[in-house]
Amino acid sequence: MPNSALIKSSGIPYATDITVGSHHLLADEPTDAGGGDTGPGPRDLLLAALGSCTAITLRMYAQRKQWPLQEVAVKLSYAEESTPGTTRIERYITLTGALDQEQRERLLQIANMCPLHKILTGKIEIPTNLAG
Repeated sequence: MPNSALIKSSGIPYATDITVGSHHLLADEPTDAGGGDTGPGPRDLLLAALGSCTAITLRMYAQRKQWPLQEVAVKLSYAEESTPGTTRIERYITLTGALDQEQRERLLQIANMCPLHKILTGKIEIPTNLAG
């Protein structure tokens, strides 16, 4: 099944084994939350997913345009709620390379077109069922 993940709890409290295709990683909670701190927490993984999607999207776009983008750094953090019930993620992008102002502004626009940004800012439905 493309674009799927299998997550299983492990023997360590709150730790989970994550399998995505042929890749394996761990998620956990920090020790002060009762976890073993064996991997990033789910909220951190969400930030990492958005940041990596942003960086990859910008690199792909610049490559297609043959722009001199050498490096993309994306820093993300959860910000204080500005509206109750609203999650706010602050995203700061650093572009390295001999880009002119027009290219930099276009890349900023492209950042909001990364697939994960579109998912997170769109309507999300998550039907949940018990299996077996």
